[in-house]
Amino acid sequence: MPDAPWPLDRFVERLLEAQRTSDSEDNLLNEIAHTMREASGAATCDILLREPGDGLVLRASTESPDLNYRLRLGRGVGITGKVMVSGKPLFIPEKAREHSAYVHYVGLDDHDGDAVAALPLQPSRGRPAEGVVMLCQPGAWKFTPTEKAMLENRSHVVAGVLLGYQAVHQMGARANRLGALSEVTRTLSASPYLEEILQLLVNLTAQQFNYTVCTVRLLDDRRGELVLRATQSPAKAYQKKRAIKLGESIAGRAIAENRPIVVRDVQIEEDYIGHDLAVEQGLKSMVCVPLTIQDRAVGVMSCYTSEVRDFEEDELEALETLAKQAAVSIEHAKLQVRDTLMQEMHHRVKNNLQQVASLIRLQMRHSEYKSLEEALNDILARILAIASVHDLLSREDLDHVGIRSIAESLVQTQQSSLVLPDRKINWQVRGEDARLNMTQATQLALVLNELILNAVEHGFKKTEEGEIHVNVEDRDGEVSIWVSNSGDQLPEDFDLTRTDSLGLNIVSSLARALGGKFTMRTVLGWTVCEVRFTKASEE
Repeated sequence: MPDAPWPLDRFVERLLEAQRTSDSEDNLLNEIAHTMREASGAATCDILLREPGDGLVLRASTESPDLNYRLRLGRGVGITGKVMVSGKPLFIPEKAREHSAYVHYVGLDDHDGDAVAALPLQPSRGRPAEGVVMLCQPGAWKFTPTEKAMLENRSHVVAGVLLGYQAVHQMGARANRLGALSEVTRTLSASPYLEEILQLLVNLTAQQFNYTVCTVRLLDDRRGELVLRATQSPAKAYQKKRAIKLGESIAGRAIAENRPIVVRDVQIEEDYIGHDLAVEQGLKSMVCVPLTIQDRAVGVMSCYTSEVRDFEEDELEALETLAKQAAVSIEHAKLQVRDTLMQEMHHRVKNNLQQVASLIRLQMRHSEYKSLEEALNDILARILAIASVHDLLSREDLDHVGIRSIAESLVQTQQSSLVLPDRKINWQVRGEDARLNMTQATQLALVLNELILNAVEHGFKKTEEGEIHVNVEDRDGEVSIWVSNSGDQLPEDFDLTRTDSLGLNIVSSLARALGGKFTMRTVLGWTVCEVRFTKASEE
């Protein structure tokens, strides 16, 4: 038999105190569960709340709190599910495990549950239940008519306290969100710089809306990828998350459907990419909001919480409004960058023309060319390498270019014009698309051009069939580029410091200009040229 129940006034006073002092709904539910257990004299108390579809999820338990948010029951499943659907209490005075509605759940079989009182959480009769309170007791519990009425009445009080707390919380949250929205949009509008806008967006959104992690990915139309551009998470593993294809991601769905996509728990969602990192960082619920301007997507913002919860309608509306403002700010920043670059383009063109002039002077001092046509073809290839950077700048970020994009552009241009018809060469470009500023991108384009020229002209003088690989690696800003070929071997007495090759001397000079190092050696029968340097963070 349970202990004597509390008087009603003591019970209500305890609940109202919990409602006043609780700083979250989870804490309130925990206090309600313990109060209900003590007030009724039961051994245990579990509170399950309604989910979409009238399923139930465990939100508070005096016996098994480790199962909170993990124990879920479908509509009508179990004793609590039956009570939820019917809206009527169910009293089982003994042998509850033998009841037809009872279901076994790992972790709950040791509950003291010979007798059970399952009570719908209804603030008043006739209203849909918001959840179910289940009280369990070892041994028999007679449930007199007076006890049944008392327990029913107290479940109505609990429902009223809970709904009252939720209403006050929602009103406060709505006011906070409006203030947060105003603060974030005001700050975004004040910045003219793209990177600053993106970082402000994730920092302020996470702070003002109390999210654990907030990220922004921008859309690369050419590759059909969403590239991570900003996050306020300090975890390095999170900052290095790879680009994701539109068709393989939840973020891609948000863009395709042009609406926010909510995931209740990313740790168990099959379509989510990065479960291990989500577990490591303690991420649970997520909402992906597309960044759109005039129905054209420019990216997506993803917000994560550390607990499983719903995103309320007004919260989603605030995020959508913020996303639209952010998209406008991003486009405005890009236009400002484009305008600035147009003003400075004459300076860049002048510098590049000076670089071309220097290359021609170097070429004039070398007598290795057999004809004027051969010399002109070499200088033409070098000029086209510089032009490829400008072409990529016009299509990508205006001020930064991907290394792999440079390599692919050069290979595509040169493999048809350089390789003789009787040579069969398989080309491969692999690795990361690490981004470089204008200066380093131009220098690297010239480096890659010379190394590809060298691989074709000297690696396949005799060998008629083989491979040329370009590999890119970026490790915390330390960039390595390898151009390897399986063709003719290097001479045994080869010494890079003594070579009179114009192309290799240009590479050595440019590697030093990059603040890096150039090496050339034989590895497992392949001729491997490597340039290693540190990526500059700013233009």
